[in-house]
Amino acid sequence: MNEKAVDTDCILQRRKNCRLCGSVKLENVLTLTPTPPANAFVPTDMLDKPQTTYPLELFLCSDCGHLQLLDVLDPRELFEHYVYVSGTSPSFVAHFEDYAQDAIQRFGLSPGDLVVDIGSNDGTLLQFFKDAGMRVLGIDPAQEVAEDARQRGIDTLTGFFDAECAQKILEREGPAALITANNVFAHVDDLQGIVTGIRNLLAPNGRFVFEVSYLKDVFNKGLFDTIYHEHLDYHCAGPLVSFFERNNMALVDTQHIETHGGSLRGYAALADNSPQIAPSVEEMVELERQAGLFKPETFRTFASHIDRSRIELSALLKGLKAAGKSIAAYGAPAKATTLMYHFGLDTEIIEYIVDDSPLKQGLYTPGLHVPVTGTDVLYERKPDYVVILAWNFADAIISKHEHYGGRFIIPLPNLVIR
Repeated sequence: MNEKAVDTDCILQRRKNCRLCGSVKLENVLTLTPTPPANAFVPTDMLDKPQTTYPLELFLCSDCGHLQLLDVLDPRELFEHYVYVSGTSPSFVAHFEDYAQDAIQRFGLSPGDLVVDIGSNDGTLLQFFKDAGMRVLGIDPAQEVAEDARQRGIDTLTGFFDAECAQKILEREGPAALITANNVFAHVDDLQGIVTGIRNLLAPNGRFVFEVSYLKDVFNKGLFDTIYHEHLDYHCAGPLVSFFERNNMALVDTQHIETHGGSLRGYAALADNSPQIAPSVEEMVELERQAGLFKPETFRTFASHIDRSRIELSALLKGLKAAGKSIAAYGAPAKATTLMYHFGLDTEIIEYIVDDSPLKQGLYTPGLHVPVTGTDVLYERKPDYVVILAWNFADAIISKHEHYGGRFIIPLPNLVIR
């Protein structure tokens, strides 16, 4: 391991107010082990260069109930050379296909309508809209991934979406019937700016649909590893209702879906053309109140649950190592950085990680520098145990590789050996 101590001088900004409502009544409710940026994978020739770790501290807004990180890293460092691509996961491809079909039917989209995807990645979602005859446009700051999308025929702008970007799209393409943002609406420090751009770009009857990791699931299932620097916000429906209202929009429907261990899908419309708000919105807000998600003491309980998970997994893995067993891991998602740091899973425990993404193979994990290889190594070395760090895809991974010769350990939501 080659890293610097926590260096707050490298933080782009430390907010002093709530990202949704602007309140300064913020309370620190959860502190995790500082880490480098979760996707800052390292090539061999950079292993001797120290990697700075940054605080992972969650603050709860006493006024609107929004949970958030206040330490903001430079988004260019986080996203311009992003190594996650949607198309490598069959389950996510299927998810986006269902997503597109639902949106087309729900909103009556027609061939020629404009669909804009913020944080479009490799264009997996937009491809399904394009196949249905819609005009599509993606916006993504990851240079290599955006170029890959263009090579696949998905018109993609390289950069960050904001009000200025929205105006350029409006002038070039006209208003959008649908704007989507999947697993990116929690990544943006200036949510006010991004919603201003969305509001200005939407057609009068257009819709904004977003998916974010759902805080209720993060809490109930102990999914602390979804907390990392890219995820500035930990969303519930409650704070979002008032946020959209302040921005002349309305959260008109919500759905709970199973991706990423549990996500919130929200549907928003312009306030002047808002349809009747579905009962699902208030029902979700009430469940959040009952779960105590707007109370600081709830997250102190969460911290004790995390500690129990850490002790349980650590005891298991150290016992296996003491017995001479070999241990590898499967999957190097961003969440693995948080889990590995907070649970102390370094090269003394995890010998290597296999991952399906060619963009990560041959690199080393952020800070801890565990090597990442292709899945063929699983069959060559046949480790006794494999810790599935991409636990949300555990069933698919085990089904695909159940005959490699060893056993699988699923660390979250509950520790399981299969």
